[in-house]
Amino acid sequence: MGQKIHPVGFRVGVIRGFDSQWYYNKKGYGPALLQDHEIRNFIKRRTGLGNVSRVEIERAANRIKVTIFTARPGAIIGRGGKGIDELTDTLNRKVRREDPTMVVQVNVTEVRQPELDAQLVAENICVQLEKRISHRRAMRQAMTRVMRMNGRGIKVQVSGRLGGSEIARREGDKTGKIPLHTIRADIDYGQATAHTVYGSVGCKVWIYKGEVLPERRLREMDQARENREGRDDRPPRRERRDKRDGGEAPSAFGATQTGENA
Repeated sequence: MGQKIHPVGFRVGVIRGFDSQWYYNKKGYGPALLQDHEIRNFIKRRTGLGNVSRVEIERAANRIKVTIFTARPGAIIGRGGKGIDELTDTLNRKVRREDPTMVVQVNVTEVRQPELDAQLVAENICVQLEKRISHRRAMRQAMTRVMRMNGRGIKVQVSGRLGGSEIARREGDKTGKIPLHTIRADIDYGQATAHTVYGSVGCKVWIYKGEVLPERRLREMDQARENREGRDDRPPRRERRDKRDGGEAPSAFGATQTGENA
């Protein structure tokens, strides 16, 4: 049986951070976790598919800082900041039901390259599926956009009653490299659901953006490069061998050492 693991959770603590940054004791951990889940679901329902990539939540004392990463910040902020003010007031009313001293602060951050964000790509495919566009065409267009934006690889998988068929099935396609077992590989993962007239269709997207090398790995690469440059200053291998064979007879220790270098 194939065992699958979430690509983001697999890399948390190595090249990725947590989406929720706070600490609670055993008594307060559960309610805080449930509150984070409700905040994210509310923001997703309010903004709709294809707008929000992820939501980061930070807690300090009685303050909750919510950061929304979106490809369309204007749609969330609204004209004159009216939209974000309404969102902040609604979230404040929700959290103050449990703790009247809580204060919510909402920030909006723009996603510079939405074509390389797996969650936005998955939701965009689902939007097209809800408009009855062919799933193969939607997948092919998404993969083309990712590779055009210098993505290293992408894998897309859709499952459900594709095209309204009676029997549900799973189809997928990929291009480029997807090294899921390499922890230092920066692989973004996203999943979304399209609610069509003939049932729900799920979509999963994996995008490989390249390797994230830690500082230790970079130092090792620099050291190896310096060693290679130092070895390049020596004469070529053929000249060293000719000098050893034709010139003075080396000692046994020198012959062994030269042989290892050759």
